Amino acid sequence: MSVIYSGEHSVNYGKYNTWDDWHLIPTSRPLISPPNVKTKEVDIPGMDGTLDLTEVLAGRPTYGNRTGSHEFIVANDYWPWSEAYSTIMDILHGQGNYCILSDEPEYFYNGRFSVNQWRSDKNWSTITINYNVSPFKQEILTSMDDWKWDPFNFRTGVIRNWNNLEVNGSRTIRLIGSRMPSSPAIICSNEMVMEYDGATYLLSQGRNVIPGFKLTQEETDITITGTGTVSIEYRGGRF
Repeated sequence: MSVIYSGEHSVNYGKYNTWDDWHLIPTSRPLISPPNVKTKEVDIPGMDGTLDLTEVLAGRPTYGNRTGSHEFIVANDYWPWSEAYSTIMDILHGQGNYCILSDEPEYFYNGRFSVNQWRSDKNWSTITINYNVSPFKQEILTSMDDWKWDPFNFRTGVIRNWNNLEVNGSRTIRLIGSRMPSSPAIICSNEMVMEYDGATYLLSQGRNVIPGFKLTQEETDITITGTGTVSIEYRGGRF
């Protein structure tokens, strides 16, 4: 039985595309399931309701991995099902990798993938690929990369021009983060000083990562004092 399909809604697992390399056809549009919220509630005798400790440690909700599966049709007239099965197993089964959905090419999901099951009949076979990926999808481009206008999403995209910024005295830089909390790397050509939220940090020449300094969705202003250039290396992420 022939199936008319041109590769829409395909998935890249690492460097392999499900249509271009394997001729897999999704049975429905591939999506990544949302992560579960890691909740913590304590039932205290004599207290109405429960004590919610979900945000006590991190100061925000935290999330588990995103788990689920993608099902694909394998047309039997393209290659023998046994060859397809072994090839895909060799590449994916149990391996740490990333996947990119063709419907959102500006993000990738990082995690582990496995082949769940294979079913075959005279017309076609189906293969199910499981995923266990991090709670946030991450942006393909970092603040150090050159921005490409063709794939840029003008509705949700953020341009971060934070590469080789000149500092001669003091310079205030406004940083825009994302939903995924992450500590950027601050790369200095010389020793400098950073002021952030009332605190002062000495930055050495080269790469600096300050664990307590994380970017979120809120705009953040930092002031760099010194002479030379500074770059802010950051990769955003969201649900």
